[in-house]
Amino acid sequence: MKRTRYLLAASLACIVAGSGAYLHLMRPPQLQRAQLQVAAAPVEQKVASNDVAQAPSTVQEKRESEGEARLRTHIQTATPAAKPNQEAAAPPVAAAPPPAKPNAENKVAGGIAPQASSTRAPGRVPAPVQGMAPLVDGRSRLAERTDHSSTRPPPLAFAQPMGRADALLDHTRREHVPDASEPVGRDKFANAPENAFKIARDVPVSTFSIDVDTASYAFVRGQLNRNILPPPASVRTEELINYFPYAYEAPASANEPFRANVAVFPNPWAEGRKLIRVGIKGYALQQANRPRANLVFLIDTSGSMEPQNRLPLVKQSLAMLVTQLQPEDRIAIVTYAGNAGTALEPTSVSEKAKILATIDRLEAHGSTAGAEGIRQAYALAEQNFDAGGVNRVILATDGDFNVGITNPDELKGFVERQREKGIFLSVLGVGAGNYNDALAQSLAQNGNGVAAYIDTINEARKVLVEEASSTLFPIGKDVKIQVEFNPATVAEYRLIGYETRLLNRADFANDKVDAGDVGSGQTVTALYDIVPVGGPRVVDDLRYGAQAPASGAPSQAEYAFVKIRYKLPRSDQSVLITTPIDRASEHGRFEDAPLDARFATSVAAFAEILRGGKHTGQFGYDDVLRIASAARGDDPYGYRSEFLQLVRAAKTASAMRPLRP
Repeated sequence: MKRTRYLLAASLACIVAGSGAYLHLMRPPQLQRAQLQVAAAPVEQKVASNDVAQAPSTVQEKRESEGEARLRTHIQTATPAAKPNQEAAAPPVAAAPPPAKPNAENKVAGGIAPQASSTRAPGRVPAPVQGMAPLVDGRSRLAERTDHSSTRPPPLAFAQPMGRADALLDHTRREHVPDASEPVGRDKFANAPENAFKIARDVPVSTFSIDVDTASYAFVRGQLNRNILPPPASVRTEELINYFPYAYEAPASANEPFRANVAVFPNPWAEGRKLIRVGIKGYALQQANRPRANLVFLIDTSGSMEPQNRLPLVKQSLAMLVTQLQPEDRIAIVTYAGNAGTALEPTSVSEKAKILATIDRLEAHGSTAGAEGIRQAYALAEQNFDAGGVNRVILATDGDFNVGITNPDELKGFVERQREKGIFLSVLGVGAGNYNDALAQSLAQNGNGVAAYIDTINEARKVLVEEASSTLFPIGKDVKIQVEFNPATVAEYRLIGYETRLLNRADFANDKVDAGDVGSGQTVTALYDIVPVGGPRVVDDLRYGAQAPASGAPSQAEYAFVKIRYKLPRSDQSVLITTPIDRASEHGRFEDAPLDARFATSVAAFAEILRGGKHTGQFGYDDVLRIASAARGDDPYGYRSEFLQLVRAAKTASAMRPLRP
């Protein structure tokens, strides 16, 4: 009898153990994950610095746990002979954390995150710490917003697929993998087909607006640093050339703020052709004499700005700019993301800590109401208008205007009207993959400002620290260049770059026609590729047209005549300065040309090759390296050395990746 009882007790114990294991194994996946999380908690507490307190179980889980406990107690009472280690086969189910509650207070109009609270309720995820990386912050907010269903599968239900919260978190992790979080190939560029050769006899005059933007160079660099060849449309040759400072002779005073520097020398990529370099150096304002600044930072805080190379980089960039301003300057901050809001009313730079704290609290979320943000920014600039100073809106965005006024012509008209009031606009572009360069260029050009592209913190330092005066303070506006070629010495010519800046011949003398601005101390360079009379023609003569003059001994006449028109910052009437391009400006060998002219030529050749090399023939990257290395000269900031590295990178870069589905 005792043996029979012992066998019966052992059998019941085995049944209980099997039932407990079945209950454990068939627990819904959410509860199994909770058990694993609790088991790993001691390890995580040693690694994580912001551990979360354990929370009571949900009502449903508590009832299930109590039911199982009662069942085990009942069986143990009925079978006292069960082995102690048999109970271990069915361990008690650990409590899972409660469903997270939405945390609406973390979002306020204008994209400002509140300061983190020093206390938190048990079981709640702590508020993001100020300065926390956007990825971590984004995951925290995602976890808080996730809605866990109150109905759970029965205890013995089969294993379920991944829950909604886990699917969302998994999607977030995959979207933020480096190089996967950025879209590919959706950038929009403002460019035009390369300029063609023109016959000097038929079209002797070339007119264009100067351009001091550098966005194209920074974008090209960003692509090459990813081992990707930039799309040809993104390469604006003049912006690559003008990225670098050149040691041109400077004007003596601000009353005549420009001086033209010209040179003629052989074209290294086309035997028999020559290059004409026209360089302009602007007068450099002294720090004590520069006007006051009334600036409004208009910052895109939409969801697309969340990656580290967007809003976090913008915040660092603007913080550096603040350090360059004077106490009497004023700053306001407007953000836009779904709704536009004033994050900071016009504030004196003497309250630098307040301004920097506001910038630091910005975070990305929502859609993009760019047009409304622009209205508010201009309203603040007008409210604080300084008649004796510089009034400027600085827009920082990835250019993804997807809510509000999306028609570029309407935005262009609005910016133009504000320009007439004396409020200018500059654009700082960030991001890649869906960067709207076309809109950034349009707004900056019509707002009398520069368009820069910030791809690294070093680029931010260059644009907003080293070149802060030239970026913010113009010494001349509506600057136009007109070059008239002499058909007796020049058969054909081609302007290298400036395709989006071409003007009609009659626009040159029309002061109502808008053109580019030059900032304090800036340099501007333009190159013409010319075919001298008697040289290798690119365009054939017409059968029934006028014949070209017979070639003979080289003429001592001028190659061309340069005219520059500009307005002083507070004037509506243009001033004309002229410079002849004659034999006195010519150098017989390319190696004898000015060092800066040779380096600019290497940059122009590099840009032309990236655009397809239509006019550069067999000239390749190695030829660019040879010329640039010999003409690097004084390079205090390392810009020219960096250029050499980019040329080397282009030799091995691959074509752009295809669009992701």
